[in-house]
Amino acid sequence: MAIFSVYVVNKAGGLIYQLDHYAPRAETEKTFSFPLELVLRPHDEHVLVSFGQRDGIRVGHAVLAINGIDVNGRYTGDGRDVLEFLGNPANYPVSIRFGRPRLSSNEKLMLASMFHSLFAIGSQLSPEQGSSGIEMLETDTFKLHCFQTLTGIKFVVLADPRQSGIDSLLRKIYEIYSDFALKNPFYSLEMPIRCELFDQNLKLALEVAEKAGPFGPGL
Repeated sequence: MAIFSVYVVNKAGGLIYQLDHYAPRAETEKTFSFPLELVLRPHDEHVLVSFGQRDGIRVGHAVLAINGIDVNGRYTGDGRDVLEFLGNPANYPVSIRFGRPRLSSNEKLMLASMFHSLFAIGSQLSPEQGSSGIEMLETDTFKLHCFQTLTGIKFVVLADPRQSGIDSLLRKIYEIYSDFALKNPFYSLEMPIRCELFDQNLKLALEVAEKAGPFGPGL
């Protein structure tokens, strides 16, 4: 069981904190000869497979590394254009690692804003007054849990569907936010959280939740 990530969204729908705690990655690395039998296309900030599937590589997978060098967007870590490099026969044979594309900072901001809107829609669709909004969304691979405070701050946790104790974890995160962000004299409300003690205590809380489930008194 695992907790994948934590998001903190302010009352205006802005992402003020995000932590990737554990990201299971289904990655495939293969050595190819020229010409490359997969069709690659740039899309947003990634180079994706647009045609051709083999050995666990699927359409929509991104190029994550070439010859052991990580790829950042459309360029390798040493500054070479991915498509130009792979279009040159002199660079073959070449080892390419494929996997699900990593979310960029802009994509995370956009998703937080979208969830804020869905949360508001969920509240409005309720047949009863004073709906809490979306508290949980479930898929076959993860559950999204949300706790909104009285001041409109949303704490969102993505976790394994079998992970227990998420309700108490959300309240623990709220407690950590109150102790190490709100009480920090250098922190401004609704602004991004950049506090080392907040980071440390949040990571500790996630580790405790993964190992022990619900929080007991004094944790």
